[in-house]
Amino acid sequence: MEIGEIRPLNLGVSQLGESPYWEPTSGGWLWWCDIPGKTLHAVQPASHAHAWWDFDVEPCSAAPLRDGNVMLAMRDGLYRFHPSTHQMDKLADVPYDTKVERFNDGKADPAGRFWVGTIYEPREPAAAALYRYTGFRMQRMAEGITVSNGLAFSPDGRTMYWTDTKAHTVFAFDYEPVGGSIRNRRVFAQFPLRDPSKPLSAYGGRPDGAAVDAQGCYWVAMFEGARVLRLSPEGRQLAEIRLPVTCPTMPCFGGADLRTLYVTTAREKRPADELAREPWAGQVLEMRVSVPGLPVNYARD
Repeated sequence: MEIGEIRPLNLGVSQLGESPYWEPTSGGWLWWCDIPGKTLHAVQPASHAHAWWDFDVEPCSAAPLRDGNVMLAMRDGLYRFHPSTHQMDKLADVPYDTKVERFNDGKADPAGRFWVGTIYEPREPAAAALYRYTGFRMQRMAEGITVSNGLAFSPDGRTMYWTDTKAHTVFAFDYEPVGGSIRNRRVFAQFPLRDPSKPLSAYGGRPDGAAVDAQGCYWVAMFEGARVLRLSPEGRQLAEIRLPVTCPTMPCFGGADLRTLYVTTAREKRPADELAREPWAGQVLEMRVSVPGLPVNYARD
């Protein structure tokens, strides 16, 4: 696996960057959320244009709509967001108590159904869940985890991936593309828990956000592990990309050929000495890779 020079985008620092996606129209734009910063960002790398929108509550994940608007999962609901006017049209109420839970990672499937998981902020018990939105209806599809992440779909649309970051586990499901049902939940990849008696440098990190490439391999950001891993469709590690920041959060593929890998990162609540060593923490990192990714799936509302 050939990897080009890793560098920061230098267009917008986030406290906790998440949910990046590449929208190819109008010269190509990279979108992402800063969850605690309550901001949605859009950057056009070719022109260095940078737009952003501030909100009163956390934007947790996003997906593009065909008309140029954005499906936005907020702590208090699912919305159609109009960037040109900042208008918010509420599509669905949240199915949880907003005092202790919020939406987290979300993506559209190949048919445009929006899938979004939650994070249960007290961390115990494992009360977070995965939901599917289809036309004004939010349906609970899976449960029994704490921090929902890692949503992605295989190139043939028949496998869906879903992660419980706290449990250091990536699951795979058989996915039925016509009706959008899932079954046969199984462990796709499992990573060791952190040993508190050892330094952070000895820890490989826990799986956070992810993306799938054109060969069906799963690229996962390892939070606190300073790396992104490329896993085979069978869950075997094929490559490791070491990063100059401790906390990568999610990769996505972009550029005209989908061979630029963008990785959002975090700086929220990190130790001062770590941030002093890592000036790129909170930046979006970019690098060229030898295998292209899959194009973004557009949501339907």
